[in-house]
Amino acid sequence: MKAYALIIFTLFTLTGYSQTTINNYKYVLVPERFEFSKEDDQYGLNTVAKLLLEEKGFTAFVGNSGLPPEVATNKCNALKAEVTQKKGLFSTNLTLVLKDCQDNIIFKSKEGKSREKEFPIAYNLALRDAFSSLNDVPYKYDGAIATQAQATTPAPAPVSAPAPAQVPAAPPASVTIPTGTLYAQTTPTGYQLIDTTPKKVLTLFKTSAQDYFIAEDGTTNGIVFKKDSEWLLEYYKDGKLVSQKLEIKF
Repeated sequence: MKAYALIIFTLFTLTGYSQTTINNYKYVLVPERFEFSKEDDQYGLNTVAKLLLEEKGFTAFVGNSGLPPEVATNKCNALKAEVTQKKGLFSTNLTLVLKDCQDNIIFKSKEGKSREKEFPIAYNLALRDAFSSLNDVPYKYDGAIATQAQATTPAPAPVSAPAPAQVPAAPPASVTIPTGTLYAQTTPTGYQLIDTTPKKVLTLFKTSAQDYFIAEDGTTNGIVFKKDSEWLLEYYKDGKLVSQKLEIKF
């Protein structure tokens, strides 16, 4: 009878692990450098990956700085984000993989592609195309991994401090940029673009590539770059690439 019960318990445990999904995780760790990159945060890819994960509702970190105690002491409480590259002659091909601490694949995206010739633009568009697969997967953190970790880890001495409240992430909104002239004001990390009101409408973060910026308007993000003497803002809305010309005076 005991042997029978042990078999049932083992099957139940294995089944539980096999059904692990992204909903079981609140945190995602993004490396400072992907394997195919030659330097940390090349083309701003690691920063963009963090921002896109946060748009989905995760709490994401680049590197190991600023980690909450539950992740700093136990990396199994977080997923690892990996981006792999498949080399092609005429296209840039990237795939997003989310793994647990045992290197089990919890999520794998489609192969994001871009045929742009300029590397910074090509890599960012391919990364965003890969991330668009997350739009097809519902995400709502259910606390399963945290509960599981508590069950398998000896409990520390009771602490009276209340647990921090979980604030649901706001859904991403589309970028709304005026069609008139925008004026660039220098900031420690790049520029802020203001209209004639004056009101700040967009923040630009410098990257390692010239005339190429990560753009944020407070609710979503995209890229701003110079192409054929024109400034362009590009971002994804409902899984589709949106491109908008900007009139910027630096």
